This record gives sequence, structure tokens and C-alpha cells, in this order.
Amino acid sequence: MSQLQGRRILLGVTGGIAAYKSADLVRRLKEAGAEVRVVMTRGATEFVRPLTFQAVSGEPVHESLLDPQAEAAMGHIELARWADALLIAPATADALARMAHGLADDLLTTICLATEAPIAVAPAMNRVMWAHPATQDNLALLQRRGVRVFGPGSGDQACGEVGSGRMLEPLELVQVMAGMFGQPLLQGLHVLITAGPTREPIDPVRYITNRSSGKMGFAIAEAARQAGAQVTLVAGPCTLPTPAGVERVDVETAGQMRDAVAERATDSQIFIASAAVADYRLDTVAESKIKKTGENMQLTLVRNPDILAEVAALDGGPFTVGFAAETDDMHAHAQDKRRRKGLDMIAANWVGRPGSGFDADNNALEVLWEGGSASLGPGPKTRIAQELIGLIAERRQQQGN
Repeated sequence: MSQLQGRRILLGVTGGIAAYKSADLVRRLKEAGAEVRVVMTRGATEFVRPLTFQAVSGEPVHESLLDPQAEAAMGHIELARWADALLIAPATADALARMAHGLADDLLTTICLATEAPIAVAPAMNRVMWAHPATQDNLALLQRRGVRVFGPGSGDQACGEVGSGRMLEPLELVQVMAGMFGQPLLQGLHVLITAGPTREPIDPVRYITNRSSGKMGFAIAEAARQAGAQVTLVAGPCTLPTPAGVERVDVETAGQMRDAVAERATDSQIFIASAAVADYRLDTVAESKIKKTGENMQLTLVRNPDILAEVAALDGGPFTVGFAAETDDMHAHAQDKRRRKGLDMIAANWVGRPGSGFDADNNALEVLWEGGSASLGPGPKTRIAQELIGLIAERRQQQGN
């Protein structure tokens, strides 16, 4: 991470269980060449002792707003001027609320007001706290002020629940922090993304769908936003929280997804079709619930429109990236799909295998384009998404788009 070489990173640690990861984050930032100083809130010291951060950073840890050892006893000004960037990790719901409302009654919140350096937060909290409207409103307010939001990830939580709210892993945070010190990869571009499944109704109570959770597409949307893009996410039915700063359009059927994409495709520079769109729909949808009347029932299916091929065929259309979820002959099937639909790039992955693909937090992709390929993962979908966005930006630039 050459972008971090010599950079001065001020790390704010607040009172959440994820604070234990922040010690490793200090080590990883230093390995990338950064200078790191640590500010801890009183709550953070209940989880990890300041001596731990002093040992890994090689610098004194700052806790007090009025530190007599600081230059002219104005430690918040000294640290605010020292930093090239301020990263708060973990950022608890309380910390986000205090920042949003401009409180300045401890060292960390005072530095937030006193610094002219860019500020980033890595949220970490229970999934319900993360989804609460107050938390989301606070995040939106902070983003309007220019605060960058990294994460959160999704998975097992310390409280025993599963969902969004995990702090990103230290290596992921190092990667996104490096992006703060250079031109964002997708700055000024509009990225249109589809995610999740579609539902094709049979009658008012039944439908045809698939096992896509939307996790990969939502991770891609978040990575594209972190890379500086304006992001529109057209989402099929799923319960994932909207990534911060992303415009979300909810749809249900393939036809609705097609309409939403068609309305926005010509205004986009990149289109990433990660949704698992139903290939077929019912010829006729019953107006009332179909009753059980015999041993067999026949349903007549008709082809859905091919959203991906339609966007790829547009004159002057966006750089188009498809997805191929395969159970066999992955490479051959993906290459055939890319060529047949005229795609700039395709990302293929295995499904039906434990630990990756649908319903999983991890994934691995084989990314193919004309004359080249790259392997991403295995690893968390958040990290795979960041790597994929970097690859898309690189390929798009090489093609001169």
C-alpha cells in the first residue's frame, strides 16, 4: 500500500467489543508505511488497555481532553493538526450520534471538530442498532459533511446474532484507507448495479424465485461508493440494509428490474449485473389462489427479457459486467455467456458448494475478459467486491471508456 507510506493516521477507538481488532489495525497500518497515533474514549479503555496500543504503535496513547503533557495543554489541536486522516474504528452507534450532533466533550469528539483532515468511520454494532432509523439518519448527516463510511460487514456478531454491523477486518480497512490518498478509482462515474433475486408470481400467494441473498451485489455497491462513484442499486427482494450513500431502487419481478435498469442505463458509465434474474415467468398469473385439485399441475413458462444483453447492446452504453453462477464447467459456460452477450467482463463463481456463493458471506470469483482473466478470493464478499471494483476500473481505463 504505497499510498500510506509516510502518512499520519490518527486512529480513534471507541467503546465496542470490536476494539480488540483495532490493535491489529494499528500493526497493519504501520506495515503499510503509515505513522499511527491512537486516541481512546473512556469506554474503549474498558475493552482494551491503553498499554496494548502503546506497544503496537510505539507512541503514547491519548485519552484526556486536557492533557498537561500536550503542547500548551491543547492536545486536541496538536493532534488535529498532526493527522493526515482520522479513522474511527470501531465507531459505535453512540460515537456516530455524538459526531452527528457536534458534541465535543471528550478528546476524540473535539478532534473531530478541530481537524481539517478527512474523517472516516468504521461502524461496529449490533445489527438492530445498525438498522435503526436514528443510526441511519446520523450516518446520512455525517456523509453530507464529507465523512467517509467504511462498512460495516455482515456475519456472526459478538451478541450471538447474525447480520450487518461487524467492523471491517483490519486488512480491508487498510485497503480502503489507502484509497483516501489518491484519486478515487471511480470518481465522477455513475455505476448501476443489480442485486438479489427476482420473484415471478404464480398466484397472489406463490412465486418462483432462487436462492440469491443479494450479499455480493450489496458489497459491490458499497465498494463502488467507497471508490468515489455515484451508485444506484436496483435490488430484488432481500432484507439487507442499504449501503451508506447508495441510491436504492426496490423491485420484485424481472420485468420491473428491466424497466428500472432501462431508465438509468444510458446515464451510467458502468453496469454490473450481479442479480440472479429469473430466466422465465408464468405465461398467465392466476388472479386468485390456485386450489389443490389433483396429483399434478402444469405451469406454462415464457422467457423473460435479457436485461444484461440489452444493456450490452446499447450504442455508447456503459462498461458492462455480467455474473455467471455455475455448478459445472464454470470457465467454459462463463466465456460462452460473455461472448454471446457481448460483455466487457464476466465474473463467474461456483454455487451449491459449502462456504461460498448463495447465502454465504464468502465467495471466490473467476473474472474473464477478452484476452485475459483474474482470480479473486476466496475471501469475504466485502473484500472480493473491493478487488472486483479495482479490476473493473483498471479494465475500463485500458479499453479507453
